[in-house]
Amino acid sequence: MMMTPSPVQLTAFGEFMMRLHSAGSQRFLQTQEYKAYYAGAEANMCVLLSRLGVTTRYVTRVPQNDLALAGIQQLQSHGVATDHVIYGGEKLGLYFTEPGNHIRATRVIYDRAGSSYAELQPGMIDWKKSLSDSQYFHWSGVAPAVSQSAADVCAEAITAAKQNGVIISADFNYRSTLWKYGRKAADIMPALLEPSEIVVADLDSAAVYYGINTDVNDSLEDRFKQCSEALQKQLPNMKTLGMSFRKTDGPVHIYSSAFMLDGQYYFSAAYRLPFITDQIGTGDAFTAGMLYGLMNGLQPQAIIEFATACGALKQSIHGDWAIVSKMEVEQFIQTGSSGRIIR
Repeated sequence: MMMTPSPVQLTAFGEFMMRLHSAGSQRFLQTQEYKAYYAGAEANMCVLLSRLGVTTRYVTRVPQNDLALAGIQQLQSHGVATDHVIYGGEKLGLYFTEPGNHIRATRVIYDRAGSSYAELQPGMIDWKKSLSDSQYFHWSGVAPAVSQSAADVCAEAITAAKQNGVIISADFNYRSTLWKYGRKAADIMPALLEPSEIVVADLDSAAVYYGINTDVNDSLEDRFKQCSEALQKQLPNMKTLGMSFRKTDGPVHIYSSAFMLDGQYYFSAAYRLPFITDQIGTGDAFTAGMLYGLMNGLQPQAIIEFATACGALKQSIHGDWAIVSKMEVEQFIQTGSSGRIIR
């Protein structure tokens, strides 16, 4: 008897990459060794959602080689469906990272020009088929940033999602060094974002995409409210907005977030993180936690606390993926950061 496949709760689209991280906390100019991780904003999010029990599908284009296949197999090992990944082109997108510290910032160098994903063309992906059984479609500002054709495919996917009645979720995710193909982010992003019901943003990207500026002398909570009110005028379909914040207090990192649902505002507890292992992927973990809460009907305050805990926990893990369980997230909400030994 043939089993009917389970409906996909969320389909995500974006570029799948390999990240090469300078080993031993060394600078690019010093290192003789790189650690390899697989990455991509939307892939990062799918991994955590799948680990939390949400059925996810990831759509992208990668070359038909073992570097890409190894990464796809890692996605599958975390429960992410990859049956709609398409293969072609010659290059998997790369990016290199140099770890920072309390004195010096983390640095990123991208090598994505000419990648299989960047050369993606409209018509290559059957979006009607890829979204036919999905409740949610998620993308981020990285997806259209690498080439005009990738932006066109992003628009194609969003149109198909609208036609199929799929709820659209978007993360602003502005990366200034990616927009190199002759179009500014502000030329492309507003039209793509317009149908979004669920949005994750930050203050800087809102300024870039829409010219929305908030009072830097106000609290983060007040600035979130100002930004949210301005964004609602630009995004009439937006029902939900999430935003996370990082600041430092001496050697301690303070991580918190804010949430708007149907015009009501909610704010998380602030976590004091004494040590950061890897910040990259934090925003994707936050987004995954927020979507998990929305999909499972949690109360608004519980949604933002769960999302914030996901983002905080990610900063304790090497690589781009938040390899945690629902139980660990719930325990973190109860206890905060801990030096305990669980045995």
